[in-house]
Amino acid sequence: MDGFIELLTTLVIEAGIDGSHIYYRESLELPGFFRPTKKWDFLVVVKSQLIAALEAKSQVGPSFGNNFNNRTEEAMGSAVDLWTAFREKAFGSEVRPWLGYIFLLDDCPKSRASVAVQEPHFKVFEEFRGSSYAKRYELFCRRLVLERHYDSAAFLLSGSQAGLNGDYVEPASDLTFEKFAKSLVAQVAAFSGRIKEL
Repeated sequence: MDGFIELLTTLVIEAGIDGSHIYYRESLELPGFFRPTKKWDFLVVVKSQLIAALEAKSQVGPSFGNNFNNRTEEAMGSAVDLWTAFREKAFGSEVRPWLGYIFLLDDCPKSRASVAVQEPHFKVFEEFRGSSYAKRYELFCRRLVLERHYDSAAFLLSGSQAGLNGDYVEPASDLTFEKFAKSLVAQVAAFSGRIKEL
């Protein structure tokens, strides 16, 4: 994931933000509302204003089921915590921050295989029935944006060998890294002139 973060750093600098305002190796903690702090993977903070925050996660097998539940709960909880803290003016009040989520999944037979669902009391939504973990993560990333928990999301697949060469697959045209990066750059560019005045 470091390569993606470094590329985003370059793009944000090109959009008008000085590199001293970009954090991705240290100083990544932000205050929360339901907990004292949360450590993000990439931040843009200018003159006491949070401009952007990014969560980057990956999953390699074999325990896709447990990890899927943990990852979805974590991402939703982090978003709720951040937006509630923002409402309470934890990050300055001049700029609504951009919030992004990148997920990289192990591209292997198990992540692409159909998975059964348990329905002891109620039926699951039809799109989950027989879906693979890859499809479930795709739906999850899309719905994070649809429900406005995150401003943009990217969903990537990469095998253990292909990933070493930087190769990956983008199964959904609305969840590509390019669209994700453009969304972030648009946020930064929109506020870069205004930020200089703060």
